[in-house]
Amino acid sequence: MNPDHTAQTTAVGEVAAAVRFVDVSKSFGRATRRNRVLQSATFSVPAGKTTVIAGGSGQGKSVTLKLILGLLKPDSGQILVFGHDIARLGFKALRELRMQFGVLFQGGALFDSLSVFENIALPLRERTELSEEEIRHKVESTLEQLGLAGHEDKFPAQLSGGMKKRVGLARALQLEPKLLLFDEPTTGLDPVMTQEIYELFSSTQKRLGYTAMIVSHDVPQIFKLADQIILLNKGELDTFTDAAQIVHSSKEPIREFARTVMGPGFTG
Repeated sequence: MNPDHTAQTTAVGEVAAAVRFVDVSKSFGRATRRNRVLQSATFSVPAGKTTVIAGGSGQGKSVTLKLILGLLKPDSGQILVFGHDIARLGFKALRELRMQFGVLFQGGALFDSLSVFENIALPLRERTELSEEEIRHKVESTLEQLGLAGHEDKFPAQLSGGMKKRVGLARALQLEPKLLLFDEPTTGLDPVMTQEIYELFSSTQKRLGYTAMIVSHDVPQIFKLADQIILLNKGELDTFTDAAQIVHSSKEPIREFARTVMGPGFTG
């Protein structure tokens, strides 16, 4: 199998879907005491847009990303990424498909012993056959685009939290991913830096046109980035194209989330 990045047509307006969950269930624990995180979850992620996944702690947000990456397998249902059932791919096909992914981890996951330049260049060295000159040109171009020029020789310990996020994003973009996954990308940042990072994410996504999925607890601020919102709470899931719709969900656990986390007067 040779996975490509052809998105699959779905019912999300006229926009194709980069990711589809079809009746996906996932539980953890022993058979006598199962913790069901996802139950018959069905949703589509429109290609070229930003989808935000929000919910309380332990509600399945990060599990959803791990399922998409193929790090976990669903108990039942299908997870289609660019039309390929991720759980049925062999090792080689899964590896090829992951070449189209970029991941920005919660802490940046930078290597302390590598400079900014070497951290960003790492996926190019490991996954491509580019020459050193080509790698240098590509990394320097990304440094310029993300406001990191002049910092290439620094090490992670010398960077602020916001700069580490920029470096993590720069590294995630090196393979020109069609799908970029963000796991709690603003954890540990102050409100001003958080807003700056949000603006960077938004401008980068619009410029490059990749599909973005952002797992975040930063509600409701993170909703400003979203073309689509997926809320998880107490086993229930609902999707929205506007944050103002959340309080009108037909599912009580989702309305409860809105009241508890966003406040009774939230209107989007």
